[in-house]
Amino acid sequence: MFEVSDDQKSLIEMVHDFAETRIAPNALKWDQEQHFPVDVLAEAGQLGMGGIYVSEDHGGSGLTRSDAVLVFEELAKADPTLAAYISIHNMVVWMVDTFGNDEQRAAWLPSMTTMEDLGSYCLTEPGVGSDAAALSTRARRDGDEYVLSGVKQFISGAGSSALYIVMARTADTGSRGISAFLVPGDAEGLSFGPNEKKMGWKAQPTRQVIMEGVRIPAGNLLGTEGQGFSMAMQALNGGRLNIGACSLGGGQSALEKSALYLKERQAFGGPLTRQEALVFKLAEMDMELEAARSLLRRAAAALDAKSPDRVRLCAMAKKMASDAGFNAANSAIQLHGGYGYLADYGMEKIARDLRVHQILEGTNEIMSLIVGRSLLES
Repeated sequence: MFEVSDDQKSLIEMVHDFAETRIAPNALKWDQEQHFPVDVLAEAGQLGMGGIYVSEDHGGSGLTRSDAVLVFEELAKADPTLAAYISIHNMVVWMVDTFGNDEQRAAWLPSMTTMEDLGSYCLTEPGVGSDAAALSTRARRDGDEYVLSGVKQFISGAGSSALYIVMARTADTGSRGISAFLVPGDAEGLSFGPNEKKMGWKAQPTRQVIMEGVRIPAGNLLGTEGQGFSMAMQALNGGRLNIGACSLGGGQSALEKSALYLKERQAFGGPLTRQEALVFKLAEMDMELEAARSLLRRAAAALDAKSPDRVRLCAMAKKMASDAGFNAANSAIQLHGGYGYLADYGMEKIARDLRVHQILEGTNEIMSLIVGRSLLES
């Protein structure tokens, strides 16, 4: 049902070659040095990875969501951290392309699809995580401008991005009072907190975005007032698929490295592949990843087709894939024994990076809530 086409095979091969030559050899170093390789991101942009599902008319690659999950899984085999940031950047570019007007597209898409300029998605706030509809950042209309005040939390790329899509409250009407704004990175009154000290994702900056009376032209409103929350949720459907794909890529890398290690490691008079308990663990990892991959591709096809059950399927796929990926990484550490705990082997990095995938783009508990509510509403 989800056979990879010849065109998709060529796409995977291109991404694989780039990831293996430009990302994988440096991933551990970038992690240890907390280095954000913007030059390598620009190279990815030149290959079309900065506007994956933006129309070709606006400088994008014009790919489908079904294509995108293949791209992100392949990138994440080399480094889940960088793959996940590219996903977030693509969410921002997609929002500009989908909801922006001609002037906004012309201003931002040419430099963002090439990743010459980077983007950040600003929804989460301190004290307002999963309950995003309760956000308190304000946008007040003042003549031909909006004035934004508030703080966003856990923002990937903050301090390095040229564009921040900020969800802010324009009316006290719950989710219907939230609007989306295009905030340039050099806007007066915009500042950033220190880089967070994180468990994983160390090669991409995560900082607060602080707005103290930031003035932007009224033309920087994305869509119309009150549409922001709907836009943000639509963007998250694709983001959840991509984070699921990144989880599968990291988990698949951990599985493949573990299989190779068991074949090479000698103990008890032979290779560890003679120990059935260890072989069974490999099989469990493979089965979980393959099942999650099938669900992810079904969800991607549903999002491409705008199927009525796309939100439910995207939530299912994100939860199942992020759980399967982290479980595979955690099992890989165990299969490597003491070496799995050492940074040089890369297993602990995969586990650290994938752990947050069960939290962001909607926690996995929220994913279960979405699925459960869909059953009760039917």
